[in-house]
Amino acid sequence: MISLQNGDKHLRIRPVLGKGQTMNLQIQLGTEKDIDELEQLYNDLNDYLEANINYPGWIKGVYPVRENAVNGVSGKHLYTVKYKNRIVGSIILSHEPEQAYRDVKWKIEADYSDVFVIHTLVVHPEFINCGVGSHLMDFALQCGREHHIKTIRLDVFEKNKPAIHLYEKSGYQYIDTVDLGLEEYGLKWFRLYEKIITETL
Repeated sequence: MISLQNGDKHLRIRPVLGKGQTMNLQIQLGTEKDIDELEQLYNDLNDYLEANINYPGWIKGVYPVRENAVNGVSGKHLYTVKYKNRIVGSIILSHEPEQAYRDVKWKIEADYSDVFVIHTLVVHPEFINCGVGSHLMDFALQCGREHHIKTIRLDVFEKNKPAIHLYEKSGYQYIDTVDLGLEEYGLKWFRLYEKIITETL
């Protein structure tokens, strides 16, 4: 349960797991039935970020929003991770890069039909630091191998230290820093990362 207490910008999180407990997480392709719950997850996470340290710089009503879930589900590239039938996280694995990606020297050359781009990786605030993010990153790698993807790429706001730590811990290599055109939201520079799955011949 998350709730703002007394309007004091302090978001209380009730721990879901006790010390030493492990989670049985299940990842599956998102469906239309998941969209309402995904929208609520996005809103809960943005409320939490607004009340605490907003590392990614996300804004409620701007990103992520219901439309991101709708597009991800309709494109069949949004995956949900569930704990006891509840969505606790999500990831989008598409072949659609930001325009700035095309001006960067990546580790390998590859057509984007052979590349996964990670978008909208989210974890519900009640499940932060429970391993959900790492589980999603492991899944992205497994999914990439199963689909014979050559490499996985992503971008992250330069001040998003927790996400940068997760990506580097998952073996992603820093490539470059670019402007994604989001300066109006206070998001000027983004770090690009890549994880090669199969080397080109």
